[in-house]
Amino acid sequence: MNPEFQREGTAVEDYLNPDKLVVGTDSEHARETLAAVFEPLIAQANSKATLVNTGIREAEMIKYANNTFLASKISLINELGNICKEYDVDAYEVAEAIGLDDRIGAKFLRSGVGWGGSCFPKDTAALIAAAEDAGYDPSLLKAVVEVNDNQPSRMLDLAERHVELGGNRVAVLGLAFKPGTDDIRHSRAIPLIEALHDRGADVAGYDPVAAENMRERFPDVTYADSAATALDGAHAALVVTGWDEFAVLDEEFDAMATPVVVDGRRIVERRDGITYDGLTW
Repeated sequence: MNPEFQREGTAVEDYLNPDKLVVGTDSEHARETLAAVFEPLIAQANSKATLVNTGIREAEMIKYANNTFLASKISLINELGNICKEYDVDAYEVAEAIGLDDRIGAKFLRSGVGWGGSCFPKDTAALIAAAEDAGYDPSLLKAVVEVNDNQPSRMLDLAERHVELGGNRVAVLGLAFKPGTDDIRHSRAIPLIEALHDRGADVAGYDPVAAENMRERFPDVTYADSAATALDGAHAALVVTGWDEFAVLDEEFDAMATPVVVDGRRIVERRDGITYDGLTW
């Protein structure tokens, strides 16, 4: 058992410079063979990769536990961010400070609209199901999923504080579950688009690479060829994916019918002339 720990968009870097290599075997011969196979990778890695030798079932659980822990960390910072928002506290300043504690660490502390993709949802769901099969109620992990599932609704609630969504054009900026990929699996844009349709909004979606994949799921969405086109005439903009190109948007917001921007990734700059609301800040 040799689980992989590679992320979409950075798979080559993750392979060449791993934090760890996990080998689960029930044979000394297999363990020695795999250690020899991976020794050149460990020797050349920029990071100090650790070779973890363990049993097969332990290696399986390490993979599930790794992704579930990260999903839980994101949901926790989102929960803290939601509370910060209610008290007009900048969750990113809070996260920067607590990240200095080496027991917590600075990674995966960017609060926002939540996690998606393939690994976090399926591994968290698998661990929940396995726990329940064993007669254990994993209440914390269920809460992790619940917090994540609620973030898109909070985003819409913020938008509706400023503008009526039903009957109006709403720009959804970012359709992939993360920048650097065209993967829309469990993208946070999916529940947002579904909820916007339920409210009777006219959805204009834009993503630099993922629009065609999303078109298969939502053929009735208007897919723009640029962020500027999506924003033109829109009454609200929801920033769902942290693509770098969204960070340089400026006068494009001036073409909106009402320049209401709800940012789920802290990627857009707050400025005069737009009504800007950060999801957790």
